Amino acid sequence: MELWYTEEHSSGARFSIKINKQLYSDKSEFQQIDVMETEEFGKVLTLDGFMMLTERDEFIYHEMIVHVPMAVNPNIKNVLVIGAGDGGVVRELTRYKSVETIDMAEIDKKVVDVCRKYLPQTACSLDDSRVNIHYDDGLRYIRRKENEYDLIIVDSTDPFGPGEGLFTKEFYGNCYKALKDDGILINQHESPYYEAYAESMKRAHSRIISFFPITRVYQAHIPTYPSGMWMFGFASKKYDPMKFDVQAWNSLGIKTKYYNTELHKGCFALPNYVKELLENDE
Repeated sequence: MELWYTEEHSSGARFSIKINKQLYSDKSEFQQIDVMETEEFGKVLTLDGFMMLTERDEFIYHEMIVHVPMAVNPNIKNVLVIGAGDGGVVRELTRYKSVETIDMAEIDKKVVDVCRKYLPQTACSLDDSRVNIHYDDGLRYIRRKENEYDLIIVDSTDPFGPGEGLFTKEFYGNCYKALKDDGILINQHESPYYEAYAESMKRAHSRIISFFPITRVYQAHIPTYPSGMWMFGFASKKYDPMKFDVQAWNSLGIKTKYYNTELHKGCFALPNYVKELLENDE
């Protein structure tokens, strides 16, 4: 008998991966957590039935959400990561010697524990001395912060369930307040392709532009995410992400599988239909 994991991307489209075996399945206080071993993508993590990462393509998401802002401002020292219980964002941040503190606000301790056990590929740097894990709701955590961070990365689930509060106007306003005068906010921006995801992208974008003077959207190709086309939001009080010191980042010698400084420039070029979706909100 064959086992398949199937995720519904729209009412008329589904995505399936063949499963070798189930490694973990349990419900936490907040959500259903599953880890499966697959033939094509290695181990996969799903929350409430939605794909969070696979061992094979997680590097794309984590490199693009971290190295873009780090290249724009090489002086980032204090970082807040909201969500990111799998540890992939933290792993990429710890590769920078210049980063001094990484606060991580994750609502679900069980996700972290499960990833430590089953997904050491992403959770390998959670015990770095610079990392402080706070098991707290990201919306509640950030309300207490002001003028504290150089960079905030919002690695949230989709805008429902535990991740719903991380797409609100209140949340983005609190992010603005928690950032220093030259702070950068990065968030996963959903997909522009399927209607429900596109509406989430537009809603997040319209709320962010009401606070930040500089806002851009960039893209990456992630095979296991809906449509394969995934967006990220870049917002800053000071920095234009297209104006950065290419040589400064390249001189760090950080070995990546997806990100490079040429791609950095190109990923902000968007298809016309995506530009139109975003411009309608602006």
